[in-house]
Amino acid sequence: MWETLAKQLSQALGQPFEIRDRATVGGGCINQAYRVSDGQQSVFVKLNQASQLAMFEAEYAGLEEIYRTQTIRVPQPLGRGLVDSSAYIALEWLPLGGSSATAWQTMGQNLAAMHRVSSDLGFGWQRNNTIGDTPQQNPWTDSWLSFFRQHRLEYQFKLANRRGGHFPQQQALLEALPSLLASHDPVPALVHGDLWSGNADVTQSGEPVILDPATYYGDREVDLAMTELFGRFPAAFYQAYESAYPLDPGYSARKPLYNLYHILNHFNLFGGGYGSQANRMIDQILA
Repeated sequence: MWETLAKQLSQALGQPFEIRDRATVGGGCINQAYRVSDGQQSVFVKLNQASQLAMFEAEYAGLEEIYRTQTIRVPQPLGRGLVDSSAYIALEWLPLGGSSATAWQTMGQNLAAMHRVSSDLGFGWQRNNTIGDTPQQNPWTDSWLSFFRQHRLEYQFKLANRRGGHFPQQQALLEALPSLLASHDPVPALVHGDLWSGNADVTQSGEPVILDPATYYGDREVDLAMTELFGRFPAAFYQAYESAYPLDPGYSARKPLYNLYHILNHFNLFGGGYGSQANRMIDQILA
């Protein structure tokens, strides 16, 4: 397998690449992840079953979409495909774990710049992708309210109900969405889609980078909200973002609504107490 992969990486890089060293690295709970090297250049490779190729193709396209904007650093996508019985995606190797006095300030400024990238096609994206390994639907939609209701909350509720989740105020919440989002008319913005602390880091040279996107064009507030879901980013990030691209009035009220999508997804992925957390959030939103 590795010899075949080396040939494909050589084609992607436009130069010979012979894998002389490989090491397992952290790649999350979904994929196997490796750092492979020819002795001069390293590449980050994620592997999964061949049936997951579409997931990697969507990740590749999402990274490419962000990379082309040249607003915020992401690993450059280098290749994706099949090797033997495995699907793979190959990315630029970025040494992470650095620190910098200004890195999180720059992160806020750069994310704001990315969020100013818009689409004339509305809300959605060129293809469906995944959030974790849950399918994420992205059909182009003119209305943010319609998109968020149908392709975010309703879809996650449907999956959660199949899993045995019980959400007594589910319908009340969906019916309240027009009033909850009243007078809020966001511009379609290129968003990361899964921006929690585990998907943001700083390179050893001090450059901020975002990872593992679930890309689409949506309300930019979904990214800001998620940065506060599992522990806030440093204060410098929010100060710099607000200075570069001030948030609309009412963000604090919309934040739990947007984060409900991720808690429902966590229930669908992991079960456990996320169902109870989702119900508490729904009660808070409707209070």
